Amino acid sequence: MGAPGPQVDDHMAVDVALSVLIGARVHHLLLRDEDGRCTGLVTRAQLAAHRGGTWYGDRTRLRDIPLDRGPFTASVSTLGEAEDAMRVRTLDVSPVIDEHGYALGVLTLVP
Repeated sequence: MGAPGPQVDDHMAVDVALSVLIGARVHHLLLRDEDGRCTGLVTRAQLAAHRGGTWYGDRTRLRDIPLDRGPFTASVSTLGEAEDAMRVRTLDVSPVIDEHGYALGVLTLVP
């Protein structure tokens, strides 16, 4: 498990989130709600794809685009359970959350 990395509010504009990703030199951002709980994960590829859509506007928020919103990996899950769940959902990355929904880290599948 790696560090959770940058976390941003889910009401952030897509353009701003893409700038954060580029500036932080990371491939994903964790989204959080107003209480700091993990609500999703978005990748650079997802943001770039939505930014190029004909429906896109500069006021489009992260919470308005389709992205991975869970279920996330529970901190009490075994590594095998987490890996199986990620493979079934075809995820390369999954947030690990505690019993209250706060991000503790991120699991990444290695091919």
